[in-house]
Amino acid sequence: MGFLFVLIVGLVAGTISGIVGTGSSIMLMPGLVYEYGPKQAVPIMAVAAVMANLSRILAWWRDVDWRACLAYSLPGIPAAALGARTLLALPSHAVDVAIGLFLIAMVPVRHVLARHQLKARLWHLCVGGALIDYLTGIVVSTGPLSVPLFLFYGLTKGAFLATEAASSLGLYLSKSVTFERFGALTPDIALKGLITGSSLMFGAFIAKRFVLKLEPDIFRLVMDAIMLAAGVSILWTAATSQ
Repeated sequence: MGFLFVLIVGLVAGTISGIVGTGSSIMLMPGLVYEYGPKQAVPIMAVAAVMANLSRILAWWRDVDWRACLAYSLPGIPAAALGARTLLALPSHAVDVAIGLFLIAMVPVRHVLARHQLKARLWHLCVGGALIDYLTGIVVSTGPLSVPLFLFYGLTKGAFLATEAASSLGLYLSKSVTFERFGALTPDIALKGLITGSSLMFGAFIAKRFVLKLEPDIFRLVMDAIMLAAGVSILWTAATSQ
């Protein structure tokens, strides 16, 4: 029943993230942490995220901005591997608390970034990719921070969804390889990630028909609600597991 619940949440998360461009990791993590614990949940989510981003690339293949993708992901891939290695050195309870606090803190941070109306260039994507992807290696998802970076570069709707997914694919592959290299991605965990990721993939294709109808205000409200709910949920799990 627990795994069925994860699959259902994965389908919903895949659909919503396919519309807003991010959020699948944030929505799934509380269920994965509850079901498997934080040290298993993170590599499971890394495998599932590879599949989720692959599905968005396939759905929007013609809209990928490959210059922006390379500028963001080339420095980001090794940074994500370093972040994943940092994660494995941390105690499970500290991982729970860090994930929860980070998700909650991203709500005001995202609003501050949005108010400045910045225009990003390729070198901004390079620097942002390295910093954001290092954090992604530790705290699972920093999508709400990468979203404004790509939007400030000028990408919208299908181009944004496709390019963000293509950029994220490399870093999640990097995380998965790092987890496997240090023994955190066993065949059993990889299988759980593949099954979880399949539900995210279905959700991404369901979402495509809704993308053009999404209003910016709805996007912001959905992301704020997702981050707050997921952060509080994970902190609650950390507090009650002691």
